[in-house]
This record gives sequence, structure tokens and C-alpha cells, in this order.
Amino acid sequence: MLSQQEKAHQFKALHEAGECFIMPNPWDIGSARILANLGYEALATTSAGFANTQGFTDYNVTRDMVMAHSRQLANAVDLPLSADLENGFGDDPETCAETVRLAAEAGLVGGSIEDFTGIPGTQYDVGLAKARIEAAVDAANALDFPFMLTARAENFFTGVPDLADTITRLQAYQEAGAHVLYAPGLKTLADIKTVITSVDRPVNVLMGPKSGFVPFEELAALGAARISLGAALSNTAYGALVSAAREMLATGTLGFLSGAATGKELGEMLTAGKPD
Repeated sequence: MLSQQEKAHQFKALHEAGECFIMPNPWDIGSARILANLGYEALATTSAGFANTQGFTDYNVTRDMVMAHSRQLANAVDLPLSADLENGFGDDPETCAETVRLAAEAGLVGGSIEDFTGIPGTQYDVGLAKARIEAAVDAANALDFPFMLTARAENFFTGVPDLADTITRLQAYQEAGAHVLYAPGLKTLADIKTVITSVDRPVNVLMGPKSGFVPFEELAALGAARISLGAALSNTAYGALVSAAREMLATGTLGFLSGAATGKELGEMLTAGKPD
């Protein structure tokens, strides 16, 4: 197994290579091992996907639960692991800083802090939001390995969908020292391009514009540094479960098995390169 320091330097190098990379989001140990063994170079947790495994909706798990989950995944795969740290699990800057320190202790080499307050449609005042990122960055930079701190402007995801305000916020987070910037839920390729060209930090893109997903190569051509999927993979897996269960109830048939992986295939993907 690689050390946390080695994983951290690998993760930092991915952001500095000048090539866009895909960072998929597993929701449990099994999905993490499968994605790692399929050849991805880095992984990130999904807050919604993990919450669903616990029987909750997004934003209803505790920081302790997230850290325990992150530790499990970090120990299960020999890849850099970043995490969705929601809003830092508290309003004040010091809480965000403590969340970063706990994330590092859990084996993570990156994490995102968002400016969503937890109240639908609201974001922290940009001044407070910047101070929160500054505190998180200071905590990250004080570690003995590079921890990639991502700052998220939630305007188009859980806040007010205002592109100008999104850019103002991302530029403030850049000034605060964020290593990566992220505005999930942008609606068009033009919006994505505008964000990327308005900052000088690596930008994470969530799959593509909400108005219609495009090949990842188009996002890379716009200058995206990395692409993540949020809960898309876990939602797809749960969607297959729902579809299969409904088919059995409605028709008593097993047509869904045509798309199922075999036990042998899953066994090979789960155990290839399995840590000792």
C-alpha cells in the first residue's frame, strides 16, 4: 500500500499535469475497489451516495459518520481519496479547519468545503465564506503532506443560480488560497467556460451542464482540470435495484438479469490488487 504522503503527492501531481482526469465517486468499499481496479487514478466520496447507504438523504449524516466512512475507503484502496466535506460541518471558520484536520487523520488527501448554509436556497455571506475557506486552507497547508482543498460555490446547486455571484465567490476563494475551485450544477458549456477562464486555479466540473451532458473530452477542451460525478454512480446502482424490484412485482420476470455482472466478474474486480 502507498503511504498517505505518496497518495497526496500523486493527487497533487494529477492537478498539475495539465490534463483533465476523471475522479469517480464510490459510495462503499465494494464500489471503491471496483473503480480502483478498473484503472481510475483518484476517487472521491459522495455525500449523498454515502447518506443513502445509511438510509438517509443528503446532509443528514454526521461528521463522525463521514470520517469513519472516509477512513474505510482510504484503507480499502491504493489510490488518492478526496471527500465531500459538505459545509465543513459547521458555520464558523475554526470548525472548517478542524474538519480538514480530521479528514487528514482519516487518511484523506483532499476535500471540498461548500458555501451552502444547510438552509435551502441560501449561502454564507461571501466574506464569511472566504474566511471559512482561509481557515480550511491554513489547516491543509499546515499538514506534512499536500492536501488539496477544494472550495465550492453552490449557487447553481443549492443556492441562488447567479453566474456573476458564482465567479465573485470563486475568485474570493482563490484569494483565500483554495487549491481547486468548483461550482457544481452549471447549466451550459458557456457557463463552464466562463468560470474556468475567470480563475487561475484547477476547476472541477460536475459531469457537464445540467441542460444536457456532453462527452468529457469537450469539458477537457474547455480547460476543466478534473471531472467528478457526485451521486450519479450510486444513483445508477440504486436505480437498477428499483427497476429490478418493480419488474418482479409487476410481471414476476427476471429480465433485469441481462444487465447484471456475474459473481465471477465482481469477484475479480473486488479482489484485484486487494490490500493485504
